[in-house]
Amino acid sequence: MGSFSIWHWLIVLLIVVMVFGTKKLRNMGSDLGGAVKGFKDGMKDGSATDAAGATPPAQVTANAAAADKPTIDVEARQKS
Repeated sequence: MGSFSIWHWLIVLLIVVMVFGTKKLRNMGSDLGGAVKGFKDGMKDGSATDAAGATPPAQVTANAAAADKPTIDVEARQKS
């Protein structure tokens, strides 16, 4: 009683084909296949860029930052 027999699935398939038609089902299948292929390619490209960009960026030291531009000393005042 919990599972469907092959005849139940065939009747469901027949109703789906009658409602949507074979051309619409074929287009839906090819669209779904293209989406899955695009997703797999995207995952493959994403893992390749993650592995290539795994090196952390170089840290900027205080001496290098001070050499680039002068430091402006500003006194903070509290608003009254």
